[in-house]
Amino acid sequence: MKTALTIAGSDSSGGAGIQADIKTMTANGVYAMSAVTALTAQNTTGVYGILESTPEFLASQLDCIFTDIFPDAVKTGMVSSTGLIEVIADKLKQYKAQNIVVDPVMVATSGSRLISQEAVDALKELLLPLATVLTPNIPEAEVLSGLTISGPADMEKAAQAIGEAYGCAVLCKGGHDLNDANDLLWRDGTCKWFHGRRIHNPNTHGTGCTLSSAIASNLAKGYDLDTAVERAKAYLSGALAAMLDLGAGQGPMDHLFDLKGEYVRD
Repeated sequence: MKTALTIAGSDSSGGAGIQADIKTMTANGVYAMSAVTALTAQNTTGVYGILESTPEFLASQLDCIFTDIFPDAVKTGMVSSTGLIEVIADKLKQYKAQNIVVDPVMVATSGSRLISQEAVDALKELLLPLATVLTPNIPEAEVLSGLTISGPADMEKAAQAIGEAYGCAVLCKGGHDLNDANDLLWRDGTCKWFHGRRIHNPNTHGTGCTLSSAIASNLAKGYDLDTAVERAKAYLSGALAAMLDLGAGQGPMDHLFDLKGEYVRD
């Protein structure tokens, strides 16, 4: 069995963060491991508290993982301080990690800010250059590129600027102000659009975590990046189309919509 590691924060409500990542990786057929960057007091209505791991403890988690069950792919999510970003970058380089998917999480779906400006600077300097692919949403792509995005042409310009700045592929995700489900992959000077169907489901908590984890899972299994993105988008669409409805705010998706074994039957 192939393996994947998520380095991210815990979502106490289970819809995003490492909980969404582990569900997604499991549903996509890889063995999931996690290194926790922070505990959050969080639900579908917002983030109400964050308790960070210490850099030393995060380093210990990563050492334990890489020296025992080496991951075939790594996904990073919420990392809210410079010290933690430094540890992650150091360990990924130390262990020569491959298939690194960086989801540059800055703002939660609910609108809560999750990262300091100092951490954004560290992310740009230390972690983004190690990525195989970055998966920013529109607001994150604007921050990373310094450009305003109001349409497809702007997405292409922003993705190119980010990719050239950090030497990696960039999947600029649609949605948000563009109100579509089309994503743009920039890599090695070329652009490729992945068109998706817009699913009218208000429960989108954890969509970014889910997509990046699904990409990492498929890279771990040996798929090329284009195929990994295509499969990840199809999985995300299925999870949204299942129309799970939990919580008072923007609820989670059904990550295990395709699980049909005897232990999940009614």
